[in-house]
Amino acid sequence: MSEVEYRQSAFTPPAGATDILLVRHGESAPAVPGKPFDLVDGQGDPELAPAGREHAEHVGRRLAAEPLDALYVTTLRRTAETAAPLAARLGLAPRVEKDLREVHLGEFEGGLFRQKVAQNDPIIQRMHAEGRWDVIPGAETSEALRERVTGAIERLAAAHPDQRIAVFTHGGVIGEVMSIASGSLPLAFLGASNGSISQIVVSGGRWIVRRFNDTAHLSGGLDQQPAALS
Repeated sequence: MSEVEYRQSAFTPPAGATDILLVRHGESAPAVPGKPFDLVDGQGDPELAPAGREHAEHVGRRLAAEPLDALYVTTLRRTAETAAPLAARLGLAPRVEKDLREVHLGEFEGGLFRQKVAQNDPIIQRMHAEGRWDVIPGAETSEALRERVTGAIERLAAAHPDQRIAVFTHGGVIGEVMSIASGSLPLAFLGASNGSISQIVVSGGRWIVRRFNDTAHLSGGLDQQPAALS
């Protein structure tokens, strides 16, 4: 009589769960001092840079064979431009989820945040030390960000039980989703690369982390460097 064996099993989403791929938009146009980005509802709205369009093509090829039931973008055009190659391949029209737009950066909007990061400005140092966006004058509070991101993810999960969706969003939002799902310190997951794929599975009130900052489809592989927001 042979012995009973119990092999390690592959992950299977719970019944009714929603599998959410979080794609950070491709690299956006550079910030130039004295030439602020156009604003949409007070937030910088740069288009993709040429490198960002390459990121979008790589994402489209990576996900083209995946079973996806819906695509989502935000109100900012860099997400729609990143989603476009995949949308064309799949014949899916992206839907807009406004509450997954980027963190509002207050007085550092329009590209100024990047300059402050590059200069290691004291306010940026405080932001990281305290784990709060709103040390930037006029920026969104951590509480407001968490509330809107939680609400958006819960709405998407409720709309797509037993489905997989791709959400084209932003670095600050991906970091917040991962912080909520893992219970980590604020900003611990800040730094997703442009064009990277992260993943959670939402089952009831439980958010299961499946991957973060997957860049296997991008040139540079593990050497991909994080980029500033916007």
